[in-house]
Amino acid sequence: MDKFITLMSMIFFVSRAIILTVLLTGLIIVGTSTPVWAAQLDARINPNESSSPFKMNYQKTIFIEYPNGGNLFDELRGKQWTVSGTADLSNPGVKDLLAKLNSKIISDGSQARISDLNVTYDFHLKARNISTSIDYKVIIEGTLTNYVITKDTQRTLIDLGWRGLSVDGEILIDGTDINIPLNLLKSEEPEAYTFFVGTEAEDILNAPLINADFILEQPMTNWHFLFDPTGITSDAATFGIDESIAGYVISSWTMGESSIREGIQIEKVFEAEITSDQKYVVRSVQSSDQGNLAAVGFGALDTLEGLEIAGITPTPPEGYATTSTGGFPVMIVYGMAGMAALGGIGFFIYSNRSLKKEAQGQQGISPNQLVSYETSASSGGYQTNRGEVQLKGDTDYQKTRNVYEDTQQQSPPQQQSPPPQAATPSMLDQACGCEADSGDPDYACDCAMQGHCICSADCKCSTDVCKEAVGQLS
Repeated sequence: MDKFITLMSMIFFVSRAIILTVLLTGLIIVGTSTPVWAAQLDARINPNESSSPFKMNYQKTIFIEYPNGGNLFDELRGKQWTVSGTADLSNPGVKDLLAKLNSKIISDGSQARISDLNVTYDFHLKARNISTSIDYKVIIEGTLTNYVITKDTQRTLIDLGWRGLSVDGEILIDGTDINIPLNLLKSEEPEAYTFFVGTEAEDILNAPLINADFILEQPMTNWHFLFDPTGITSDAATFGIDESIAGYVISSWTMGESSIREGIQIEKVFEAEITSDQKYVVRSVQSSDQGNLAAVGFGALDTLEGLEIAGITPTPPEGYATTSTGGFPVMIVYGMAGMAALGGIGFFIYSNRSLKKEAQGQQGISPNQLVSYETSASSGGYQTNRGEVQLKGDTDYQKTRNVYEDTQQQSPPQQQSPPPQAATPSMLDQACGCEADSGDPDYACDCAMQGHCICSADCKCSTDVCKEAVGQLS
């Protein structure tokens, strides 16, 4: 049993070490890399209101590599610039984007609409010795309406089919195309633009930036589901409403992490080579899409004529408890906990019985096998009571010997002195060892003590026994 417990302890510590190593490696990788998410959705739906806010973030990075130099390197050498701006519905380009987004929502079968829209864009080029990177970032924020399908006293059905906020073709805002990466190069770097025309790289650079099709293609049943039954008041502001949601359930769905439900999420990389005066490589990098969608109330997913919807109720069904997608009955949780408890009780009963079988009769060394003897002697005017014990026989000495004897490597064995025997003391043993002429009363010659000390050569004691001892020492 001891070996089993030791083995389990080793497995536990090794497993924990492996987990900590993986986590540390993940933190190092995340901390030293720049996220380039393809599309990020963040929406807060209030079924009790006619409109709710949403936000979409589109990002992409284009790398132009010229490891051997060349004319493209000479064209981009040392360049660095940024094109950025903001616009609202007063801008014709934003109106065009709003119309195309609503058209895409209709084609997806959703009845929801975008009623307001603001756009922020930021494009940054930086040339280096062996490559040039171009970061594209567009953020749209707006108001979603018409998402309530039907509502009664018990529940509200909301439309979730509007998530694929994508557009094709150019979107010009103040003369800058915010959707097609190649058009930005055409307007800002016309000489470099000519290297990509008519090549495979042109197809990569023509892929739209504003694309969230994967967020729609990932079924909501694969999203991670959680709900907060407390209705935290501080979350009210994120829904664009006041503290009136306090006490309501808040449901949330998230996507983008690798899991059994969603599969392995990896970055999207598209690469093409250009053969000109030198070989150049164009690489487009986008991480996996992410989505965060929350609703006031408890949300149960369903479909309506192929359209994904959620039935929202003020409170979860009675007895419902979950930490993941789908209804995970609370009784199953309790049942699993009970089975674990029974398994633990059975393990301890088995361990106790095994221990009783092993520990029968006297354990250790029997006191009957020990003998004591004194190790102290007289000192001055008193006798100490120190002593030691040892085995009567040396048969089991190797089983009970002092482990510290192992530290004396290759040392010759020392014969243990036998206990003092009650015999007539010798002349030297009976002699006093004081210094009569020391001038210290504590050292006055007292031959009547008959102690175990030895006389010094100049002892002035007048007793015969001390004189004889001094004579032997001279």
